[in-house]
Amino acid sequence: MAFLETYRSVVAPADCDHLGHMNVSRYFAACSDGTIAFQTALGLGPSDLRNGRKLSFAVVHAESDFKSEILAGEVIILQTGIERLGSKSVVFRHRLIRAEDDFIAFETSFQCVLLDLENRRAMELPEGIREKAQEFLIKDLD
Repeated sequence: MAFLETYRSVVAPADCDHLGHMNVSRYFAACSDGTIAFQTALGLGPSDLRNGRKLSFAVVHAESDFKSEILAGEVIILQTGIERLGSKSVVFRHRLIRAEDDFIAFETSFQCVLLDLENRRAMELPEGIREKAQEFLIKDLD
């Protein structure tokens, strides 16, 4: 399976900055929303955040590549997969695609730890989450 669509939107004029293209903050807002959608697909839904296991992934490092401008009116699609799976961490690969021409306009890798929200410490990935995450491992990054 590898990549999963985790976000889709039309870029609004309010999403753009004084240069006329989508503002950097909107790229990361899409990735933040995508991360929540993706962790739900891994078995950590909103109820786990609020009153269940109280677990969530938290970004500890990010590396990004801006490859093309994105303009108001364009449809964007975020796809998310897993680059690496550790004992307490996961590296999510997000790619933001311009829908009209299927061009990858932005890519970023988020190294995340699974955070115990009560103790504020990284914890081991539960087996069910680890098993589901295996389905989204990216075989070829290029």
